[in-house]
Amino acid sequence: MKPPARLWLWLGGGLLVLVVITAVLQAINNLIWQLSYLLPAWLVGPFMLLLFGGGALLMARVAWPWLEGWRRRRRGDNSAGPSAPAPSNRQEAAQQQLQAVDQLLERIRDAVQREALQQERARVAAELERGDLVVVVFGTGSAGKTSLIRALLKDVVGQVGAAMGSTDACLSYRLRLNNLSRGIRLVDTPGILEAGEAGSRREQLARKQAAEADLLLLVVDGDLRAAEQEVFSALAQLGKRLLLVLNKCDLRGSEEERRLLALLRRRCKGRIEADDVIAASAAPQSVPMPGGQPLQPAPELDALLRRIAQVLHSDGEELIADNILMQSRRLSDAGRRLLNDQRQQDAEAVVDRYSWISAGVIAATPLPGVDLLGAAAVNAQMVMEIGRIHGVSLSRASAQDLAVSVGRTLASLGVIKGGMGLISAALSLNVPALLLSRAVQAVGAGWLTRVAGRSFITYFQQDQDWGDGGMQEVVQQQYDLNRRDSALQAFLSAAFNRVVEPLQRQQKREQLPPRPQDRR
Repeated sequence: MKPPARLWLWLGGGLLVLVVITAVLQAINNLIWQLSYLLPAWLVGPFMLLLFGGGALLMARVAWPWLEGWRRRRRGDNSAGPSAPAPSNRQEAAQQQLQAVDQLLERIRDAVQREALQQERARVAAELERGDLVVVVFGTGSAGKTSLIRALLKDVVGQVGAAMGSTDACLSYRLRLNNLSRGIRLVDTPGILEAGEAGSRREQLARKQAAEADLLLLVVDGDLRAAEQEVFSALAQLGKRLLLVLNKCDLRGSEEERRLLALLRRRCKGRIEADDVIAASAAPQSVPMPGGQPLQPAPELDALLRRIAQVLHSDGEELIADNILMQSRRLSDAGRRLLNDQRQQDAEAVVDRYSWISAGVIAATPLPGVDLLGAAAVNAQMVMEIGRIHGVSLSRASAQDLAVSVGRTLASLGVIKGGMGLISAALSLNVPALLLSRAVQAVGAGWLTRVAGRSFITYFQQDQDWGDGGMQEVVQQQYDLNRRDSALQAFLSAAFNRVVEPLQRQQKREQLPPRPQDRR
């Protein structure tokens, strides 16, 4: 029977280990024998202990990062700290989002922005504990929103029948439905699509309320006009449950009502269910009675109330949970945007500082043009600082590798040659010929460092990813952005103050005749 191949591998591996151990022991024996001739007998033991102890520490120091990385890969752990457990429901997910916001707040320096975010965080946290379902009534000023709420509450609330824009603030009222454990808070919002600055401000307030609703009622009094269609699309994209209410049906015949409902359902197909388009008559017109008081018909809201009750009974808890989670995520996104803006400012300050450091080094010790790439490419220390701003810790070797990669990309794309041509053309009109070559090298080095540094900002903003187009596309994009007239002129203006003028003053000092005491 032929032995399996794995057995031969084990035997070969064991034999190799035995050979290595034998060779090591033989080398140790020879070393001890040699040391016994060179050192006193009482020093041989301590010397060997120090030698092997130091060797073991060196090996541990070299191998530890590799072992730690291997251990994390085995555990599937790519983060620095323990990962949070997966949420079991939307409430827990929202709570985790709020905890993430707390961590963001600690890192935001702007006191005003931090305070605004803290207030919004407190509001969302209070929403986690609330009991009522929030139903926001939304629509144009003439669609009959307030009349609809009055009919639902069977009481007069707000000003009904007044001019457009009468609802300047969001007013809320409580309502109870049978067999529904939670109360309902109806919110009447200002009208939308009104002219003027005040109308625009009221519409922004209404949209803010819509974003915080559990259920939306969009009230219209006819077919969706172009502006209303845009509003409907914006509300549908919020991810909220939306009911479209066709009001003032008492003004039309039954055939016209059916036609409008069918038209609205076709327009809304794919975004809301057909049953969520409902006809209503919140304030029917009175009917004159010969010789008596006009007859005031009762509001026709049965279909709307049934649909609201059905939606809230079946999906009310899900609507609340979805809304709170959505608000928590929106708050977390706002915090991350603030932190990213702060990181952007800090990273640009680092790039700006290293740009002038690079320019100053070249101005002090000009290099041949062939070595300009090494001087102008972003250096490892700058890469490490940008990484730390974005929460990434890089070793110097990794930072140097990235810097070399960017330098090669600058050369391969012709950015160095093109950039130096731009700088030379801009400086040749204002810099004396004797200083031109030196000034072009210094200013060009600073400008190339700026292009490379801002490429790295993009790299770290994208979680250490150059994107689909790779490093070349990012570097080319930053080159194009920084060669624009406005950006280039702003940089050159600063370069004249920081680089060219000091070079001119240095040249004048070098041309002055020596003082008498200097001749002695």
